[in-house]
Formats: sequence, C-alpha cells, structure tokens
Amino acid sequence: MTDVLQSGLETADIKPNIGSVIRADKQALLSGEHAGEIRNLLEARGVLVFPRINFTDEEQLRFTETLGTVVRERTGEDVFTVSLDPEKSTGVEYLKGSLYWHFDGTMQPVPILSSILCAKVLSATGGNTEFASTYAAYDALSDEKKAELEGLSAMHSAWSSLFYYDPEPDQAKLEMFMDVGDIELPLVWTHKSGRKSLVLGCTARNIVGMDNKQGTRLLNGLREWATSEPFRYVHEWSVGDMVMWDNTGTLHRATPYPLDSGRELHRTKLEGEEPIRA
Repeated sequence: MTDVLQSGLETADIKPNIGSVIRADKQALLSGEHAGEIRNLLEARGVLVFPRINFTDEEQLRFTETLGTVVRERTGEDVFTVSLDPEKSTGVEYLKGSLYWHFDGTMQPVPILSSILCAKVLSATGGNTEFASTYAAYDALSDEKKAELEGLSAMHSAWSSLFYYDPEPDQAKLEMFMDVGDIELPLVWTHKSGRKSLVLGCTARNIVGMDNKQGTRLLNGLREWATSEPFRYVHEWSVGDMVMWDNTGTLHRATPYPLDSGRELHRTKLEGEEPIRA
C-alpha cells in the first residue's frame, strides 16, 4: 500500500519487517525538504529504495549532506567506487568480504549511521544486495532467548572475515588485516532510542568467556535466524537505483557475481551518532 506523507513524499512498504520504496521529486530530495521524514523512515524501515533516481556523484553527495555529516573513506574519497576491479576501486581486498553478512564499521568506536549506494554498472548475473533487519530479528526472539543473550559479548575482527573468502591467505595479507585490530562488542545493542538490535556478521569470531564450539553454535544460529525470510529483503538492482540502509540495525551482503563483470556502485556514508553499547 502506498502512503503519501504531508510533504508529498510517496512511500510504500516492501515487506512487513523491512524496506520501503520512496518516490519523490529529485530537486526536493536535494534541497533537504524531506530529510527529517527520510531519517525517521530509515530508522523505522531499515532499508529505503529510490528507484532509478539517477543521481550523479555530486547529487548523491549533496543528498547525503542533507541527512547528516558525510564520512570520508579511509583513502580520502567522499564518493567511493564499490567494485572488484582494481582499476576502479582502492578497496578490492576488503570488498571481497562484502559477499558475506556484515555491517559497516564494526571496528570503529562509533559505526556509521548509514551507507548509500547508487548503481552505475551491473553484472549480467548475480550482484543483488541482501539486507536483514537485526532490530526485527531481536524483537521476534522469545523472552527466554533474550534473557540468554543478556550480558554476552563477542570478539570482532577484520581478519575473521578474511577467512570466509581466503582460507589460506599469505602471511602479509593476514598481517594487513590483523593490523586493523580487534574489538569486543555486545551481542545486543541497546540504542539511545531504547530499541535493541543484534550485533552479528562475518567479523564476529567467538563469544567472550564461552567454549568455542558452544559460542560458534550461538553465533551461527543467531545469524541464521536474523537473515531468515521474515527479516530479509533482496534488492534486485536497476541502473540508476539508489538504496540506503540503517547500518546500526541492518546486516547486508552482495550475492555472488563474476569478478570480471564490471559491476560498479558508488557509495557515500553518514557519520555514526552513537557507540555500540549493551
């Protein structure tokens, strides 16, 4: 069902637990006229889709600036090219981990609020993006399970994700990933809003103080639960689409695609506004 908000912003929920399509005049989006409503929808719906909005890099950056503070990439770009082609992107080794469930900025004291992607070139096969609401997944847990998770934390590291796609890395690559560091994070993030979400993904390697086998079972089971059908949305890209998501309560991953496909998306990011806390 389509809703038209008072400002004229047209929205339609994609699935009950996650995702909304937004249709609005491009100039109104760039002016910031809808910024407050978009931020509210982002928290409520997790993923916002702007079909074929066809923003240029400059327009994407201007739109991002209407919503908060833009975060530059570690390599200095405001607009980052997401591609597995080393001629196009400076982050190919890290981007290989994007094929596995994760949220961005796990290793940062304050993770980013949102990532915003615009599709430029698509793969002929694969390359969709999956999202999963860890807010909704937590809310749907039994009271007994919520009590079990209370007070638990996991160790996260970039090198944990490396082994998903390169199980026998050379030592130099392993050291590069290990230099990013390690961080202990609660399994349940209590947000300043009072809502709670699960903190999961391929960077999580073990539950602190728990037998490794038992901890692996718990992490795997929670990931399987959180990314199951009631909480998951798969976006099938069209060139010109823009998609943004609440990075604080939404896991994501790209579906496999040929590494030589030329797939290219452009990313901007919004600065985080709260640390992960129990």
